[in-house]
Amino acid sequence: MDWLRRISRKGLILTAAHVVGRASRTKPSVFVAGLDLPANAIKEGSFERVDLSLLSVDEEKLPIRLRMRRVELCDPPWVGQPVIVVVPEGTARSRIMSPVLIPGAFRTRFSTVISDIATTGNSGSGVFDAGRKCLLGIMSRKFQGRPFGAHPESELKDIAKYFVPASTIHAFIPTEYRI
Repeated sequence: MDWLRRISRKGLILTAAHVVGRASRTKPSVFVAGLDLPANAIKEGSFERVDLSLLSVDEEKLPIRLRMRRVELCDPPWVGQPVIVVVPEGTARSRIMSPVLIPGAFRTRFSTVISDIATTGNSGSGVFDAGRKCLLGIMSRKFQGRPFGAHPESELKDIAKYFVPASTIHAFIPTEYRI
């Protein structure tokens, strides 16, 4: 199924909903290209349902290189696929990991996970296909667990990070913002 789609930038910023909180209460702003821009909520999700928020900033205040940019959404990822996670400091590399490595109760709902925990940014970071540079998803949460064979009382360790997949993003973005 090839459902590659484009999202028109139009001053749009996509991030994790729990990063923004309720926009009516938080009065969000976006720090981009050295600018701190006030943002308006186009659509808000919630951490427990669809952890996405779509914000808009005044496109005229963005540098031209960002105004011209369009983001393509990728086809579903595959286990082992190399990815690039965009973090405030730059980029970090990781790989798609099998959801069978996260606790069983979460495998169906949170099936898109990456393995590198320490360097891949936090909620709201973009996860991109390392080859095609299309958007695979938006980082949402991390999972913790005990190493295999560890004592039940041992300390929990970070084991994976979940990202909201491109298919969910496509369904979330209002049609008037797609091209």
